[in-house]
Amino acid sequence: MNTALVTPEMVEAYHRDGVVLVKGLWKDWVDVIRAGIERNMAEPGPYAAENLKPGEGGRFFDDYCNWQRIPEFEEVVRNSAVADVAAELMGSETVQLFHDHVLVKEPGTTKQTPWHQDGPYYFVEGGQTISFWSPVDPVKEASLRCVAGSHRWEKEVLPTRWLSEENFYPNPEKYMPVPDPDAEGMRVMEWEMEPGDAVAFNFRTLHGARGNQAAARRRAFSLRLVGDDARYVERPGRTSPPFPGHDMRAGERLREDWFPYLKGRAA
Repeated sequence: MNTALVTPEMVEAYHRDGVVLVKGLWKDWVDVIRAGIERNMAEPGPYAAENLKPGEGGRFFDDYCNWQRIPEFEEVVRNSAVADVAAELMGSETVQLFHDHVLVKEPGTTKQTPWHQDGPYYFVEGGQTISFWSPVDPVKEASLRCVAGSHRWEKEVLPTRWLSEENFYPNPEKYMPVPDPDAEGMRVMEWEMEPGDAVAFNFRTLHGARGNQAAARRRAFSLRLVGDDARYVERPGRTSPPFPGHDMRAGERLREDWFPYLKGRAA
């Protein structure tokens, strides 16, 4: 374990706030990630999306579940220190890959990333979950913004579709409405970041991002991992990512041939 990356204070903050900054997590992998993002944008996968409505300026591209076909992403996933860092922050013996995600905002993109929790979109639940969001360009205003302590809220936030803004599932009463953290005086955590820094946050941490008004691109690579207590859960509709044909049942661990263990292995 690279103790220079994670301290006991960071572990405490992660469990308390649901989010922490990991300086330099992928500082030695920035060029590799950049190359992977460019390959991803040149060869989009089946889930690639353009997230702007007609007339909105700039470009907001995202795509996910590409690590198996983009060698640069697989190299980072398997050979960087991310699994050790994840295990330390989650307090987990095992670390299992869920999926990768690329998000690119070109200069002049006013579109904000809507406030949301990742967890409600997924078919996995558990307290030991973690996402790493890492820019490969310096970021200031376009950094990730996370609401401290939101991973402990009793109800999850209503998941919506980014472009149409429609409800994701047919039972919105199960969820709390999407809040406005700035207007409601919530504690929003954000950082100016250098390439290779990473924000680590729980799947249930509410987060979003401003548009990119800077003169430079904002390219970010995100990796979602789960730990010991993560289990498959049924949802009332198609999840995102959907992973069709997975054949898992409620309460089971994620199948390791699709979601490989990066550290440890379930008994």
